[in-house]
Formats: sequence, structure tokens, C-alpha cells
Amino acid sequence: MALSRNRRRERGIDYWPGFVDALSTLLIAVMFLLTVFVVGQFVLNREINGRDEVLNRLNSQINELTQMLAMEKSNRQDAEDTVANLQASLSGAEAERSRLQALLSAGSGGQTQAQQRITSLTHELDDQKQISGRALTQVELLNQQIAALRTQIAAIEAALQASEDRDKQSQAKIADLGSRLNVALAQRVQELNRYRSDFFGRLREILSDRENIRIVGDRFVFQSEVLFPSGSADLNPQGTTEMAKLAAALIDLAKEIPPEINWVLRVDGHTDNVPLAGTGRYRDNWELSSARAISVVKFLISKGVPADRLVAAGFGEYQPIAPGDTPEAKATNRRIELKLTEK
Repeated sequence: MALSRNRRRERGIDYWPGFVDALSTLLIAVMFLLTVFVVGQFVLNREINGRDEVLNRLNSQINELTQMLAMEKSNRQDAEDTVANLQASLSGAEAERSRLQALLSAGSGGQTQAQQRITSLTHELDDQKQISGRALTQVELLNQQIAALRTQIAAIEAALQASEDRDKQSQAKIADLGSRLNVALAQRVQELNRYRSDFFGRLREILSDRENIRIVGDRFVFQSEVLFPSGSADLNPQGTTEMAKLAAALIDLAKEIPPEINWVLRVDGHTDNVPLAGTGRYRDNWELSSARAISVVKFLISKGVPADRLVAAGFGEYQPIAPGDTPEAKATNRRIELKLTEK
């Protein structure tokens, strides 16, 4: 028996430790892949909501699964190599057993030792067949897992493509809606411009024909001296007369403008650049310009103009329309501007 073992060691046929290592490696790899697969399933279910986030994570998951697939292929190749080695060893052992059986039958050598060798080889062949069968089973299992991973990758890629298609459709709808909105806004602006032109035309007819009441661009401009005493925000008699005409025209116009046009009349107060002394009712030009705009708005409200159609704003001396410090430029910059616009 000792001689038989020594010969087996000399021939290098002690395969069992190698089989154990190969099977341990395969089992660890399979458990790791199953764990990754389950975790991937869980993450996929958690991250299904949110279009942009889903696209990014789907791409990441495809990369991970592709790496897993490459690892599975590598493990399968290792298992197939192990099976091939086992089969080669099995063939060598069977050939050795056949040779010894032939020697035994011919009466050559010691029959007892030959019989013992044959028995040992037969036992080893049985073990190797069992190990080879288990290895083949593992290879088949790995093939099934690789097929499942490929199916999952295909499903994820299909979901990704569907999400991208939905995103393209949404972008197309958004672009179409934006185009329609721009057209609608342009129509509203044109319609409001038409009413503004009508409004300014009526003001020209009903207000006094004076140089200090004029149209500048899209604004109707009153010089402050027409409406207010110097340094004051209280309308003078002439100012109340002119503003009463303005209120009547504005009330008539409000009846004609369609309700879907959300219009307002903005009243802007402006002053020249001469600083106030700060000892009077108003400390600076900001307060004076704002007070004058508010005074006009309150007067129009008292005459029946809806308050939600009026806006008051003060600009002080910081929006001049005439350059320079001449008395004429300063008089031009002291003004009240009316602008018909949208909210």
C-alpha cells in the first residue's frame, strides 16, 4: 500500500486538494454574484422614479451588469478549464487502470500489488467522476446566470430606450407649447398696443393741447408744472381737471379691453437733479417722485378707476430724458409718465 501511494505521488495524480480549491472558488464567486444580483434588483426598484435620475442610474447599472457578465464569463472559462483538466486526468487514470488490468490478466508482476493499484485507481476514478459531475453542474448554473444577466441587461436597455423616447416626446411638446405661448403673447402685445394707440388718441383729443403734455414713445408725459406746485405732491386745480379727463377716458377704455388682457396703467413720477433741502415735507427726490405718482393714482381711484388697474412708481432724478443742467432740461425731466402695459 505504501509503495502504491509513493508511486501515485511520483506520478502526480493526487487531485483532491486542487478540486477542493476550485470548487471553493466557484462557490464563493456564485454567492457573490447572487448577492450582487439581488442588490441590483433592489436598487433598480428603488430608483425607477425620476426621469433624469433613472437615465443616469440605468446607464450605471448597465455598466455594472456588463462587468458582472464579463466576470461570469471568466469564471465559466475557469470552470470549463477545470473540467477539461479533470477529464484529462480521468482519461489518464482509466488508461493506467487498463494497463494494470492487462498486466494482471497476462500474469506479469505481482498480482496482489496490481490488484491493489487497480482498486485504488478505480476509487479515484469514481471520486473524479463525482467531482467532474459537480463541476459540470456548476458550469451549467453559471451559464444559466449569464443568460439571466443578459436578459436583465436587455430589459434595462429597453427601459432606457423607452425613457429616452418619452423624454424626446416631452421635449417636442414643450417646444410646441413654447411656440404657441410666444405666438399668444405676441398677439396679446399687438392687441394691447392697439388699445394703447386708441387710448393715447383719445387723450390727445380730450386733454389740453399744450407743449407740456405730449406722447414720448409708448408713454403719455405730463410736465410736473401742469399738475403740481413746485416741491409739492398735491394736485393743483389744473392738474385735477386734466386728471379727471384722464380718468373718464380710462374708464371708457376699460370697458372695451377684453378681460383676458391683464392690463394696468403705470404712473411714474420723475424729478430733476436738484436736491431737496430735507427740511420740508419730503426729504429727497425719491420721496417727492413717489408721492406725486401716488397722488395721481389716488385721484384716479376717487374718480372710479379700478385700483387693481393702477400702479404707482417713483424714480427720483435717476431716469432723465433730457441731458444737461439747463433750466429747460430740468423742466423736461420733472414729469409724470403714464404707460398702458401688462401686469
